Amino acid sequence: MAVTAFSIGRDTQLVVMGPSGRVDISHVTSFESRQLTSSVRVNRLDGSQLGAELPKGWEGSFDAERGTSALDDFISTVEQNFYNGGGTQPCTMYQYITETDSSVSTYQFDGVVFKLASAGAWKGDASVKQKLEFYATRKKRI
Repeated sequence: MAVTAFSIGRDTQLVVMGPSGRVDISHVTSFESRQLTSSVRVNRLDGSQLGAELPKGWEGSFDAERGTSALDDFISTVEQNFYNGGGTQPCTMYQYITETDSSVSTYQFDGVVFKLASAGAWKGDASVKQKLEFYATRKKRI
């Protein structure tokens, strides 16, 4: 059930399905996504303007406190598959959002590729913060 009349961070859950199955990212502290588009502008001879934004995928990132080796293992597996001649296999990601009326919206990101932008800084008496960035070919409601 939703806690407020608007969405807050705890209203979402993310699931990443990698080449070897589900990737359980422990302690996700933030998630951000944004649509990529290609702008098309037309200046007609009569002086009127037309425009379009053509979909070109999605990108975003996860921030996580390292609780397990899951992200390191996931990226290591993707990298090893590449060096073994297997290429890079796109993944699938799901976002579940509990809406304010308690319904759940589900979105699927297809053709997802990931980059471990930060594996973390290891310092005494401090948590290790990791950042995982992604690109997806499309996002659809399921």
